[in-house]
Amino acid sequence: MITVTINNKLCQAEADQTILQVATDNGIHIPTLCHMDGIHDSFSCRICVVEVVGARTLIPACAGKVADGMVVNTATESVLSARRNIVNLLLSNGEHHCLSCEKSGECSLQSIAYELGIEAPPFIMESIEKPTVDDSSVMIVRDNRKCILCRRCVTACNDIVCNDVLSLGFRGSDTTVICDNNIDMGSSSCVQCGQCVQACPVGALTDKKSIGKARSWEVKKVRTTCPYCGVGCQLNLHVKGDKIVKVTGVEDAYPNKGRLCVKGRYGYDFIYSPERLTTPLIKENGKFREASWDEALDLVANKFKEIIAADGPDAVGGISCARSINEDSYQMQKLFRAAFKSPNIDHCARVCHAPTVAGLIKSFGTGGMTNSIEEFADTNCLFVIGSNMTEAHPVASTFVKNGQRNGAKLIVVDPRKAKLADYADEFAQIKVGSDVAFLNGLMNVLITEDLYDKDFVRDHCDNFDALKEKVLEYPPKRASEISGVSEEQIISIAHMLADNKPGMAIYTLGITEHTCGTNNVMSVANLQMLLGNVGKPNTGVNPLRGQNNVQGACDMGALPNTYHGYQSVTDPAAKAKFEQAWNVEGLPDKLGLMIPDMFEKLETKEMKAIYIFGENVVGTEPDISHVIKCLEAAEFVVCNDIFQTETTQYADVVLPAAAWSEDEGTFTNCERRISRVRKVKEAPGIAKPNWWIFREIAKRFGQTWEADSGQELWDNEIAPLAPVFAGATFDKLDQGGIQWPCKTPEDPGTQILHLDGNFTHGKGHLMALDWTPPAEVPDADYPFTLSTGRRLYHYHTRTQTGRCEGLNELLPEEYADISEVDAARLGIEHGEMIVVKSRRGTVKVKAQVSERIPEGLVWMAMHYFENNANWLTTRSGDTITKTPEYKACAVAIEKIQ
Repeated sequence: MITVTINNKLCQAEADQTILQVATDNGIHIPTLCHMDGIHDSFSCRICVVEVVGARTLIPACAGKVADGMVVNTATESVLSARRNIVNLLLSNGEHHCLSCEKSGECSLQSIAYELGIEAPPFIMESIEKPTVDDSSVMIVRDNRKCILCRRCVTACNDIVCNDVLSLGFRGSDTTVICDNNIDMGSSSCVQCGQCVQACPVGALTDKKSIGKARSWEVKKVRTTCPYCGVGCQLNLHVKGDKIVKVTGVEDAYPNKGRLCVKGRYGYDFIYSPERLTTPLIKENGKFREASWDEALDLVANKFKEIIAADGPDAVGGISCARSINEDSYQMQKLFRAAFKSPNIDHCARVCHAPTVAGLIKSFGTGGMTNSIEEFADTNCLFVIGSNMTEAHPVASTFVKNGQRNGAKLIVVDPRKAKLADYADEFAQIKVGSDVAFLNGLMNVLITEDLYDKDFVRDHCDNFDALKEKVLEYPPKRASEISGVSEEQIISIAHMLADNKPGMAIYTLGITEHTCGTNNVMSVANLQMLLGNVGKPNTGVNPLRGQNNVQGACDMGALPNTYHGYQSVTDPAAKAKFEQAWNVEGLPDKLGLMIPDMFEKLETKEMKAIYIFGENVVGTEPDISHVIKCLEAAEFVVCNDIFQTETTQYADVVLPAAAWSEDEGTFTNCERRISRVRKVKEAPGIAKPNWWIFREIAKRFGQTWEADSGQELWDNEIAPLAPVFAGATFDKLDQGGIQWPCKTPEDPGTQILHLDGNFTHGKGHLMALDWTPPAEVPDADYPFTLSTGRRLYHYHTRTQTGRCEGLNELLPEEYADISEVDAARLGIEHGEMIVVKSRRGTVKVKAQVSERIPEGLVWMAMHYFENNANWLTTRSGDTITKTPEYKACAVAIEKIQ
C-alpha cells in the first residue's frame, strides 16, 4: 500500500490503481464521460483531468497511475478551465436539446455542464454536416447529433457483451459510431440487447419503447429478477406510478453485472396486456363464463373431493410452474401432498433438466450447477456442449466470450454451427444423439495417453476401473464413426482439455433432451472428474437451466420424489417432519407420477383430474395431438394462468393469477442463486397470487395455512424446513441474492459445490456408460433428423413475449432451418413455404436456408402454435427421467408445388 494526497486528504492506495479509482474509493468526485469501471478505457473524453504536483501537464485521472507521495488536486482553476473548454466543444459540436432529450436528468454531459456553470455553448459549429437520426431498429433509436464520441457504446458492444456490431468509422471531424460496415442498425447484425443504450452517457442512444413515457426524476427504481431464462439477471425497473417505463441491468449485481438481453430489457410490458385474465372462468356448455372466487374455488375443491373419494388420491395430478415464484411452487406441492394426499406433482423440469438432477445426484450427490456464471470469464478452458447459448442464454454467453478473449480456450460441440462457434478454438460438429460416444472417445485419449488427473481420481472418485474398461471400447476411430467428429479433432480436443486447466463444462438441453439424457449428463461429469475439474474455482459441471425458475421449482419440491430442499418423500423421517410442520397425517410416502405418465393415465381414465399451473402444455409437450387427446379425456381440468392459452381452452375452470411484478417472492437461477422478485403493481381485476389460490383450496379441505405473503412462506416454512435454505432469510436475500446451500444465519452461501473434491455423497462416482442411438432415426420415408430449441427473440409459446411490443416484429413467424445442400437438392429457396412431417403430424413453415445447419438436419422451435415443432416430436424419453427426446426425431421435408 502507498499513500496519496487528493484535495488535501490522505488516501491509502494500491500501487497499480489509477487516480480515478483511488479518488472514487475515498468518496472524491472526479467527473468522467468515457470511463467504464473494470473495462479498458478509451481515454477519449479528458473530462477527468487533474493536476498532479510536479507534473508539467494535466493528467487524465482514468489513465494516470498513483505513486507513493503523489499530491493531486481535482478542482484547481486550470483543471476547471480545461473541463469547461472540453464541455463547451462537446456542446457546440452537437444538438443537445435538454428540454426535449430523453436523457435529461440523467445525462452525464448535462450534469458536468451544470457543475461547471455552463448554461449554453459559447458558439455553434454550423459548418459541420449533422448526422441523421437512425430509428430503423425495433428497440433502439440512434441520434448521432448528440453523440460525443466517448466510445462507451463501442466498449459495451465489443468488450462487455462481445457482439461486435459498433465501431468508429471515418476520420477527423467525420468520425462517427457506425453499425457493421456503416449500415443502419435495423439492417445490421445488432441483436437489440440495448447494452449500448445503458452505456451511453448522453441522449445519442435511447430505448424506443421508453420515449415520452417519463422523465428520470419522475420514476423510482425497483430491483427485481428477470422473468425469462435461468440466468436470473438482476433488473432495475424504472417505474412511474404503476407503469414500468424502462428496464436497465443492475451494474454491480451478480450474475449479470449490468448486462441484459433483448427479452430482459424490452420484454416487460406483457403484464399490461389487455388480454390478461381478470376474473375466474367456469366452462358451461363448451363456453366460459365469469364467476366469483368463491364459486370457482368451491367448484374446484368439491370436484377434487368427489374424485378422490371415488377413485383415491392417485386419480388427481398437478403440474407446477417454473416461471412463477418459489413460494407458489412450494404451496402447490403442499396442496397436493397435505390436502389431496396425492404424490402426483411435477413441473416442466421433466421436459428439460430432469436428467441434470438425476445424473448429477448420481455422480456428485447434488443436482445443481457446481460453479457460477461469473467464473466463465476467468477460467482457462470452456467446454460448451449441446448449448446454443447466444440465443437461449445470451447474457451467460457474454461471460463465455469474455473468457475466450481473456485467453481461455473455447471448445464448442453441437450439431449446428451456432453463433458461439464463431469464437471457438475448436468447433466439433457432432451428430445428433452421439454425445456419450464422443465423450467416451475424449476420455479414451485422456486415459490411454496418461493425461488425466490421477491424484484427483485416486483420492476423490470411485469406480475408475469400470470407467476405464468401458471407454477403452471407444478409441477415437470408433468415436469418430459414431459422432461424425474426426479422429484428429477428438485427439486435439482431449489434449486441449488436458493442457488448459482449470476448465469449465457448460451444457444445456442438447445434452438432456435425449433418450440417453441422464447418461449424457453423467458422461460430462465423468469427463470433468477425470480432468480434476470439480470442487475448485473456474471448474465444474455447469448446466444452464431453461426457464427463469426451473431450478427453484425443483428446489421447492414440485417433483414426484422430493419435498422441498430435496428431502425424499420415501424417507420416514422427512415424512414425520412435514406431517408435524403442516399439522397433517398420512402424507403420501411413495413416488408420484411424472408428467408423461399423468397424460397416459388421463387417456386411459386411470387419472380423472389434472391441475395445470402456468404451463402451456399443449404447446410445450411433445406430440401435441396426443396431449390434446389426453386433456379431452380428462374428467376435470383446472388452470391457473395470466392469459388464455392453447391449454386453458381445455380447462373446466380457469383461475386468474398474479404475474411477475405483481407479487413479492423469490426466483432461483441456474447457479443456485436465490434472488428477490418485487411487486410494482396490483394484479388486474380480481386476479390473485397463486400461493393464495392454493391456500384457499386447502381451506376448503379443512386446513388452515397461516402464511399470508411470500415473505411469510419463505421465512416461516420454506427456509426453516429445509437445511439447504435455513440461513437464507428473506431480509438476507434482500442484500443481493444467496447461492444455496446456506445453512446458518452466518453462512454467506456456497459459490462452489464439492469444494476440494469433497462430494456431497462422499466420493464422486464415475459411471461406465455405453452409447445408445436415438429412439427414432432417419429412414427412407423420413430421411431427416429434426432437432428443436429456442430462438433469441421469443420465449417458449410466446405467452409473455408475444404480448410485448416489438418482439413479434423481431421474430414474426416460425422457420425451419435446413442446410444449403438439402435446399439445393430439393429445389427449395430461402423463405419458401415447405412441409415438414413426421409420423405424428405435419406443419407448413417457411424454410430458412442456412450454412450453419449440416446436411440431413432440420431445426425448428415451438414459439408459434400453428407450426410448432411439437406437432412433430416423439414421446420417446430418457430411460430414467422420461424427459422427451426433443432433440431427435425422423422427419421428411417437401417443397410445396
